[in-house]
Amino acid sequence: MPDARSILSQLVTFVVRTLVDQPDAVQVEVREDAQGLLIALRVAPADMGKVIGRQGRIARALRQVVRAAAVRAGTRAMLEIGSSEPTEG
Repeated sequence: MPDARSILSQLVTFVVRTLVDQPDAVQVEVREDAQGLLIALRVAPADMGKVIGRQGRIARALRQVVRAAAVRAGTRAMLEIGSSEPTEG
C-alpha cells in the first residue's frame, strides 16, 4: 500500500491539473514537520485565480479534501498554495 505522502501528492496533482490551463507547470512538494505533512502546491501565475477561486472557495475545498484524505491515511496535512514565478534577489 502506498504511503500517505505519495497518496496526497498524487491526489493534489490530479485535482489541480484538471483545474488549470498549464498542467505541466503544476509542482507538488510534500514535506514533513512537527504538525504533520505540509503539501506545497505551485502553479503558473496565470493559473493562481483558478486554483484559489472566487473568495477562496476552490482553495478551501482543496484544503478540505487534503485534510480528509490525510485523516483516512492516518496523518495530518496542510496545503500551501503559491505561484511558481521566479523570485528576485
